[in-house]
Formats: sequence, C-alpha cells, structure tokens
Amino acid sequence: MISEIETLKTWITGSDNIVFFGGAGVSTESGVPDFRSVDGLYHQKFDYPPETILSHSFFYQHTEYFYNFYREKMLPLEVEPNAAHKKLAQWEQEGKLKAVVTQNIDGLHQKAGSSCVYELHGSVHRNYCQRCGKFYSAEYIRDSEGNPHCDCGGLIKPDVVLYEEGLDEACIDGAVKAIAAADVLIVGGTSLTVYPAAGLIRYYRGNKLVLINRDETPYDSYADLIFRDPIGEVLSQL
Repeated sequence: MISEIETLKTWITGSDNIVFFGGAGVSTESGVPDFRSVDGLYHQKFDYPPETILSHSFFYQHTEYFYNFYREKMLPLEVEPNAAHKKLAQWEQEGKLKAVVTQNIDGLHQKAGSSCVYELHGSVHRNYCQRCGKFYSAEYIRDSEGNPHCDCGGLIKPDVVLYEEGLDEACIDGAVKAIAAADVLIVGGTSLTVYPAAGLIRYYRGNKLVLINRDETPYDSYADLIFRDPIGEVLSQL
C-alpha cells in the first residue's frame, strides 16, 4: 500500500479541488451500524425487514413501530467523528477540499467541522412538523415517546429520505456540480450499489478517481487508485 499512499499524497498535495463521496463505511469506524455487513441491520431479526420499516408507506401506516425502530437503531447521537471525518474537515479548512457528498444521515461530517456537505439521504438532525414546518432536534425525537407531535398537533417527520421517496433535487444538483468540477474524487466506505446516489460518480471527468472500500465495487474498473483498508486508516496517513 506504500506506493499507492505516496501517489495519493502527491495528488492531495497538488490539488485544491478535492471532493469526497462517502457511504456507511465512513461512519462504521465511529460505531454507527451499517445495513449490509455481517453485523448490519439487514442481518438482524425484526418483525419487518428494515427496508420496509424505513419506507414512506410504513411511516404513515405504522408510525409508532417506525419510531420505536428509528429511536433504537437510527439515532446514535453519542458517537463521535473518526479520523476520516476529521481529515476531510482539515482539508476543507486548508482550502483543498471543496465538498463532501455523503449517503449518511448521522451528521458526523458537520460535527467534525465540515461545512460544505451534501447529505443525499437527509439528516437525523433535522425533523419537521408536517403541519406548520417547525424544526425539532434529533434529541427531541430521541427523548419523546410514541409518535412525536408538534406544539400545533402536527406529526413530526425526520428529514431523511425513506424508501419510496425521491432525493432532494437541489442537493443532487449541488453534488453533481461539485463532482463534475473536481480534479481528485475520493470515494470511500460505499459499495456503490445504492442508486441514484451511486450513479453520481459518473459525473466525474478527471483522472484521479480513488476508491477506498473493503469490498469490490461495480466501479473498480474505472478507478485510478484502489485501497481495501479502513478509510480512517488510509486518510490518517495523508
């Protein structure tokens, strides 16, 4: 891995237009469970499959069950940013990294200090009353019981993209523009199998595509550098 690290160091040193695209593997090093690994949510036993529970229709048909699951499995508010989050925030502060595009909803990039973050799947830290639009924090949802309601009586919904829902167009547009303009694109902690998010890296036009993922991805043949090591371990060497 030494020669690959040296190559990546050279690319990072010579760039002031880096974009990072990340998935669940970025946060698992902080202790946030993913979906598809051996210990992920898809391999745990629930009354319904996780993708059913986290769907638009299930939210409205079985709201209380949704929130019981959501509070237990989707609100790891005590976790802290890891080496990968911190390195990306450092690069942004140094003027090297222009944007983070993430599939995660945990807000750890912002907690580490990143400001330009495109959250493709929303955030647990934004929750809105569907009647009046009032904002509520993740802590409010965590500490509530049953179905959380607004002062006005409206049902509160997390601002996360559930199954059966579309991605925010403004967020996608910003992410596409950032990726298309990047001279170094680092993709980490994602299997690149969840669409439409995974398809966004097709907009990259450069020749410094870096993939950091434990397993093979459908985009390996397009990559200029590939690492199979934990993303925090790779980025902490840079």
